Amino acid sequence: MFTVNQLEQMSQIDVKDTDREKLIDIQTININPLHTATGRMESYFEQIKNPYCFLCDDTIVKIRFEPKGKDLAQSLKNYFVNIKKVDSNQ
Repeated sequence: MFTVNQLEQMSQIDVKDTDREKLIDIQTININPLHTATGRMESYFEQIKNPYCFLCDDTIVKIRFEPKGKDLAQSLKNYFVNIKKVDSNQ
């Protein structure tokens, strides 16, 4: 498991300076659904190496969180409501 300091360092990585060869493709991650939530999380962290920067196919993905940003659940709800509105207008 990572320390808070390690996670902070990982979150500060600059995509421009990242060695693509050292990144893990998230599509290669395998999580056993029979493990506990803690076990699944530990397995994910062990496999992904850096949860803030990884590959998805050929694309480098950098994740960041805004301290005062929108709540993820509310953002997803808004997203799906807007998709539904677009679909019903077509």
